Order: sequence, then C-alpha cells, then structure tokens
Amino acid sequence: MRRIYESGALHRDDDDQFSPSERGSDRPQAMRWIDATALSRRLLPDTVRDRAVSIGVSTPRTEYASGEWIPFRVTMRNSMPFPITFRTASPIPWTWSVDGVREASIASLRDPPAEPGEFKFGRGERKRFPKRWTQTFRVSKSEWERVGRGEYTIGAGLNVANAFERGLYDEVTVRVVRGRE
Repeated sequence: MRRIYESGALHRDDDDQFSPSERGSDRPQAMRWIDATALSRRLLPDTVRDRAVSIGVSTPRTEYASGEWIPFRVTMRNSMPFPITFRTASPIPWTWSVDGVREASIASLRDPPAEPGEFKFGRGERKRFPKRWTQTFRVSKSEWERVGRGEYTIGAGLNVANAFERGLYDEVTVRVVRGRE
C-alpha cells in the first residue's frame, strides 16, 4: 500500500472531493465523531429529555372475545433533532403491564440486576414493539390463570423512576367479552 502512495500513481487534489487529499494537511479536519450519549446525559435537563420522547400503547380493537389473544403495540418516538439517552433502573429498558401486574406475571421469574442501563433514541427515531397478551396471568413457573370478562388496562413505559408522572408511560383499556371459552 505504501508503494501506491509514494509512486505518484494516485491523483491527489485538495479541492476535488473525489480524490484523496495530501497527507499532513494544515487545514482542520471536521469532527467525525461525537459521543451523543455523553452529551445527552450531561447537557440536557431531565425535563427536556422527558418532553422529547412520547410513548403510546395501542390495540387494533377495544373489545376482544374471551380466550382471544390481544395484540398491542408500544410506540416510542423522539421528537427532537438530536439524540436522547435515558438512564434506566436496570438493563431492561422498558416494561409493560396488565392492570399493574408487570408482564402479566404474578410470579417473579427473573430478577433483573440492580445495575443501571441506558435506553438510546437517535434523532427523530421511532421505536415500535409489537406484543400480545394471552388473557392469562402467570401465577407460577408453569401455571397460568385465565382472566374473566371485564375491562383490563394494558400499560407500558420506560424503566425509569416515576415514569407515569414524567409522561414516559401510556396505557390503553380493552374489554374482554363473552366468546369462545
């Protein structure tokens, strides 16, 4: 490779963007890399960060037959033209729940580490997470309990302290009606 550069076989021109420039140029180079995560953490106040990201939970319908799976989508969007980073309570960046029961599981099957994590959003980035609830609650490692008819609230939010108060949480209510059982 060294021979090519020293042989003069390459046409070099500082003004032509499609040819290599001379090495050791005195002109300053453009900043090629910025640690956006560090900048977001150090420069942005929490209130700006919280307002920048919106979270929505949606279902295709509001009524479902008993025994039918309920699909829902969690959509998170950064509305700012710069990246946003949240420090989360654990490596799990966001959680969902049904009537306040995390991941519809009464039995604790996994205990995430107590170490903090990060959840990053690029400029104007939208993240979508499709999920489904089987109309059951897990009561032990191998046992599930079906729910009866009625209204249930599916919620999702970032895994941060006071997510509801900070506007980093959303929920939708669905109704389970008589159907196939």
